[in-house]
Amino acid sequence: MPQEIIMPLERERQVATQPAQEISMLSTISRLALDPRCDMDKLERLIALQDRMEAKNALEAFNASFAEMQCEMPSVEKRTENTHTKKMYADLDDINYAVRPVMAKFGFGVSFKIVNQAHGVSITGILMHKGGHREETTMLLPLDKGSQRSAVQEVGSTTTYGKRYVMCALLNITSGDDNDNDGYKDRGEQLITPAQAKQVQSLLDKCSEAVHANFEKMYGDPGQIAKSAFDGVVAGLNNSISKAAKAAQQAG
Repeated sequence: MPQEIIMPLERERQVATQPAQEISMLSTISRLALDPRCDMDKLERLIALQDRMEAKNALEAFNASFAEMQCEMPSVEKRTENTHTKKMYADLDDINYAVRPVMAKFGFGVSFKIVNQAHGVSITGILMHKGGHREETTMLLPLDKGSQRSAVQEVGSTTTYGKRYVMCALLNITSGDDNDNDGYKDRGEQLITPAQAKQVQSLLDKCSEAVHANFEKMYGDPGQIAKSAFDGVVAGLNNSISKAAKAAQQAG
């Protein structure tokens, strides 16, 4: 009597949404695992290949979602005053409040690992995507010492400061920090060419009002996009257009 592999409902749903190539690979691995004559070296190579395929697909899903998310990432209002410099900046709570809904919409989440070291604090931020891929960045900071701060307060202040910077680095956003010239962009960074700005505008013309509004909050107009951000902006706009077209087709 042939053996049957029973999977939980959630696993069945995951398999159902996988590409045909992955499903075929999973079926092959399942058959070999049940065969007592199976070559274990061959099976291990197939499993390793399957892992690489899943990692590649997860990375592609991460990149596509991240590029699209950038077009809807809001600007963060500067509402907190630095008591030393008397300049305004966006604190961690304001950043979380502004970006979390957008992150959730595109399947992202952030977590942190904090490690106390001899002369400072190491803060690692991990940006996770529902597809399985994750990216991380680490910042090592000296303790934020103050004349009236306790040792615990020094660690707490440094940790909050580091989380804010790491989160902005992971999401490619500016927080209006007191070290920024204007809180939103580096004036020394090279901008895209007029031809590239026209390309972005032509894509914007095909997008929804919501995308237009978020784009204006983030960049102002196409001519103000940094050269380094051009590819991500174009990919994000194209994804928005594609999704809108599919939604319209399904509605029709």
